Amino acid sequence: MAILHGGQLKRVAEQYQIPENKWLDLSTGIAPFSYPIPHISSQVWQDLPHISQDLINVAKQYYQAEYCWPVAGSQQLIEKLPSLWNDKINADNCKLAKHVYLPKVGYKEHQQAWDNAGYQLHFYQQSLPTDIEKNSVVVVINPNNPLADIFSIEQLSRLQLYCQQQQALLIIDEAFADIFEAEFSFVRQLNNSKVVEEDNTLVLRSFGKFFGLAGLRIGFVCCNKKWCELIKQSIGPWAINGPALYIAELALRDTLWQKEQKIKLKKQSQALQVLLKEHFHYQSIKANSLFITMFIDNAPSIYKQLCEQAIYVRLTDENDSLRFAIADQFQLQQLAVALSKIK
Repeated sequence: MAILHGGQLKRVAEQYQIPENKWLDLSTGIAPFSYPIPHISSQVWQDLPHISQDLINVAKQYYQAEYCWPVAGSQQLIEKLPSLWNDKINADNCKLAKHVYLPKVGYKEHQQAWDNAGYQLHFYQQSLPTDIEKNSVVVVINPNNPLADIFSIEQLSRLQLYCQQQQALLIIDEAFADIFEAEFSFVRQLNNSKVVEEDNTLVLRSFGKFFGLAGLRIGFVCCNKKWCELIKQSIGPWAINGPALYIAELALRDTLWQKEQKIKLKKQSQALQVLLKEHFHYQSIKANSLFITMFIDNAPSIYKQLCEQAIYVRLTDENDSLRFAIADQFQLQQLAVALSKIK
């Protein structure tokens, strides 16, 4: 069953009978400022895509990883992980425990992937799980989407050690981590793992959100050498298109652009928070530099009123909050006009 989440403008436009080109889409956490698309030679388009060592080296430096590999967006790996984990457990002659521990609120594609694989779902809320089955799976979304909550390195390190003891798979989804300093990411802890070869910790990194190029469909996974080889074999030689590989390498090298992007996103996030606080009576607001989630009593009604004005935001699954992507200055003006008409 398809999951309802942000970025489904066509469906919403048809529902409200407003042409797609009339909408302001703030339903995703994709940056409104995109990395500039360079000239791409015809050879990049014509040749079969090749994952170069230069790309791997620059990705290792950017993510501060000992081992990493590109995938066709982190979504590709999310869908593959249940079968990869099942195969690994069987190859290790271990008993397969079909239990997965997931955040109660979070990106639902994780849940669907493990549910489709026949796993028993267990949900945790604010605290990380402390009692899990042997050979099970734990998923952490850091920062959480849509809550924006974060876990510290210390909290995640304790969980990683526990997962090692239980021979469990630990998946840390850092799709929105690029807005933070490098110390936020758990990737460097993988290099310091006491049992590196036997560690089953994977860190998923998105490219398209921070760089504003979600259409490229490229992401990275950071892990140990054994998992890196498993993932390389599973996705095949040409899963990622050549232009995406080419642009990603340039963008990951461009440290000046990255610094400027962080400054711009932070500034626009602060401006959007001011605007939202002026117009709503809210219970709480959680924010980072890629999205803002506002908890309000009448979220479905406000969502509908915004849609009727061709403003598309994300009504969360729990129907208790709205998530707004960061807007540029022109989009902020459009949103301000729409908010002034909300009842």
